[in-house]
Parts: sequence; structure tokens; C-alpha cells
Amino acid sequence: MSIRKRTWTNAKGEEKTAWVVDYFDATGVRRLKTFKLKKEADVFASTASVEVREGVHVADSATVTVAEAGKLWLASCDSAGLERSTVDQYRQHLNIHIVPMIGTWKLNKLTVPTVRSFQDKLRDAERSAAMIKRVTVSLGSILSDAQERGLVIRNAVHEISRKRGKGSGQAEKRQKARLRYGVDIPTMEEVRVILGAAEGRYRPFLIVAIFTGLRASELRGLTWPDVDLKKAQLHVRQRADKYHVIGMPKSDAGQRTIPLTPMAVNSLKEWKLACPKGDLDLVFPNGEGNVEWHQNIIKRGLHPAMKKAGVVVDSENKDDEGNPIVKAKYTGLHALRHWFASWCINSKADGGLELSPKAVQARMGHSSIQVTYDTYGHLFPAADEAQALADAENRLMAVNAT
Repeated sequence: MSIRKRTWTNAKGEEKTAWVVDYFDATGVRRLKTFKLKKEADVFASTASVEVREGVHVADSATVTVAEAGKLWLASCDSAGLERSTVDQYRQHLNIHIVPMIGTWKLNKLTVPTVRSFQDKLRDAERSAAMIKRVTVSLGSILSDAQERGLVIRNAVHEISRKRGKGSGQAEKRQKARLRYGVDIPTMEEVRVILGAAEGRYRPFLIVAIFTGLRASELRGLTWPDVDLKKAQLHVRQRADKYHVIGMPKSDAGQRTIPLTPMAVNSLKEWKLACPKGDLDLVFPNGEGNVEWHQNIIKRGLHPAMKKAGVVVDSENKDDEGNPIVKAKYTGLHALRHWFASWCINSKADGGLELSPKAVQARMGHSSIQVTYDTYGHLFPAADEAQALADAENRLMAVNAT
């Protein structure tokens, strides 16, 4: 690696000087980089020589900007067959958060301090902690894709993760509020009155949703061949995404068999006679036999049933007479999935199934038992610690008495 002074005369006859760093990169390709000042050339030469020796140097001309790398990453996601909704989410991270703030940066300029600075910018822009985490993960994926293409050597996002270790993850868990009955999870009484209020074509849907805990996408993609009314069970083998594309469940564990309650079986038997027919043979299609829109289910099925059952809260909006307009207490179908999980966990004395954690994981289709514990661990019945302490104390005193 050498530094030399270059002198030339421009078109106006003016003499110009610059300092050129002449070196070979880690792949053996000759590189030239020009600086106005010698001290700038010296600093670069010192840094580049170490990076070349360690095999972590990528010349500016051999890399691309964050925006360009992001486009390549999205193309990789498309070719890998990721769901359209997932790619759309990644595209939003790139176009809304990453490109406007650091899109013009060269990849080899992304270091741990610059990534932390990017996170600070997101925080200053009032992005939520969850959004900052998701966007940072997407940035790390962009850098990983660029690494595989030879456009950058280091992945600053992964370096941050390694430095933080498990501590940050524990902190995030502490900050995350636990699911609560009457807030995130419907109570037993609320589910009872919702079942009583459900009617019309959405009644069987809500009954199956409540007593199976299926995800909305799994319910929308459920087919009649996967429902065995004689054995009172259904098989989850596919799902319908937000674009109505039929695909596999979220994970291998998502493919599962769930027993049906008598109420679910009877409602499905009645519904099968009236169910619109279609090429997909869906259990809960729209009027034409195709995949039903998720929002239609919410607005025409779930919310009306809740309002009729009185499971409502006052909204900030008021009617013409100044009275608060009531709205459904639970906004989405996932509240019913949470209730099903709690029903599986609760003791039989409390009206639940009292299943083991592993059985709950299987019913919910969670990818790991850790997901089950992280989400619902606090709902599992705890041992009677007061009685256990009393028994231990009695044993201790009995030993001392002898």
C-alpha cells in the first residue's frame, strides 16, 4: 500500500494536487482512492491496511448504498417464495424507515456506532420500540444478503446483537405487559354471552374460532376435507393470507389436529348444508365460495356479536345527541385465540381443560414450547405455596421436637 502525490493542470490552466492511496484489496484487485489532504490519505491507508490484512475490507467502488442493497434483498425475498404480506412488510421497513434516513450511505460505512445512531433517529421520529426492533432486524437482513453477494464484509447489526447478549431480550420481556383477562383475553362470561349472541352465517365461524383457537388465516383457509365430523376433529393443513393466497401454516407445528366440541360439530353440520360452494371447498367462504375478507369477518361477524352480547366499551366518538358511541371491546379475532389458550390451561375446577404445557403448545400450533411459555406462562396454575410452606414448617418443627 503506497501513498503518492498527484499533480495535474485542469482545463482552466490551474494546477491541482491530490493524494492517492494505491493498494490491493483482499481479493487481489488493485484499488485507487484519492484524497485532498495527505493526512486524510494517511488515515485511510492505515485503516485499509488493517482491514485488508483481516479480510474485512470492501472498497467503496465495490459496494453499494443501503437503498440499492435493500432492493437486492427484496428481490431475494421474492425469489425465496416468502409470503406476499411478509415481503410487503419488509418493503415498508425499507421505504418508510430505512431509505429516508440512511438510504444514501455506503454499506461499508455502516458500523456499530452508525447503526446505533440510526436507531436514535428512529426513536426521535417517535417510532415505537417494537417498530425500531423490527426495522433493525430488516437492516440486519439487508446486510446479511449483501454479505453473501460480496458487497460488504461486516454486519454491524449482528455485532450489536452479539455484544448485547441475552440481557436486552430479558429487558424487552420485562417491559412487555402480560395478557390480562377482561383486557386482552375475554372472560368466561363474555365468551358465554358472545356464543349466545352469535347468529347467521358467522355463528359457526365464531363457535369454531372460540373452541379451536385457530388463527384467522387458518380459519379462512380451512376446507371441508380437513373437517371430520364423525371423529369430531379438524386438521390444520393450510392457511389463507391477507391476499387470499392459499399456503402452508406458519410453521411445521402449525400443521395439527384439533378435537371439536359437540357445539362445534353440530354447528358445522348445519352450516355444511347452507355453505356456499366453490372450487376451493372452503368451510367459511364468502358468498361466492371464495376466500372471505378478514375485515368482513370482523365487521360483520365478530363486532356485531359482541355488541349484541353487551361486550362493549365507550369510544371517544359521540352521536348526534352527544352520547358516547359504543364499540366492540375486543378488536380482533386473536382475542378468541387467547381465550382458547387460557381455556386449555385453566384447571378443571375453574372450567378449563387443565392441559399440560406441551399439549397447549400442540393445540395452539406454536413453533416451540418457549413461545407458549412466553405468551401464556403466567396463566398456568401455580402450586399452593402457602400450603407447601406450612407443610415444610410442620415437618421442620416435628424433627426438632424429637
